[in-house]
Amino acid sequence: MERLPAVLALDDLARIPLAEGIEYRPIRRPLGVTAFGINAYSADEGRVIEEHDELGSGSGKHEELYFVATGHAKFVIDGTEHDAPAGTLLFVQPEQRRGATAHAAGTTVLVIGGKPGAAGPPSPFEYWYFAGPLAEAGEPEKAYVIASEGLQHYPDNPGLQYNLACYAALAGRREDALRHIRTAFELRPESREWARDDADLDLIRADIEHDLA
Repeated sequence: MERLPAVLALDDLARIPLAEGIEYRPIRRPLGVTAFGINAYSADEGRVIEEHDELGSGSGKHEELYFVATGHAKFVIDGTEHDAPAGTLLFVQPEQRRGATAHAAGTTVLVIGGKPGAAGPPSPFEYWYFAGPLAEAGEPEKAYVIASEGLQHYPDNPGLQYNLACYAALAGRREDALRHIRTAFELRPESREWARDDADLDLIRADIEHDLA
């Protein structure tokens, strides 16, 4: 088996664009880390860590340690602002609401997470963060395979099921797409609203008209 790299510079991390100008910088997967989650996010200004807690459907229920590696950030944790220049560490419990903004060009924040008391699987969002760019690049089959890895840990995650439905539909997997989208509808009824105008699901549009009524 090919040996994974053990050394990786911040500048070498891939840059996967997300909403609001945030870049997702994967660390766990390229290094092959299995005991905990670790990734990074970068931005030049504005949002660098989206506002969230670790109790929602896209979360891993993780406690998280944030490390401002470069630049300058400001965190708001449960309504309290914390100035966080490079070198700052912030530890946050799963139920605490947190978010951060970048206040210097090239701000990068490392996020290390795991379930309290035990090492756990990566967060469910990691699977679709990796798969999404492949689907957008015209490789939905590869996207589907990568996102399917998450089912081992999160079979009941509605976000994962919804994204799998999109990748399956784009790849021409009608039955798989229907299975995943109906699971998403059952787990999170508001996902019907996501599906209503989602062109990724056009392959199964006629099949789910009744579900969307």
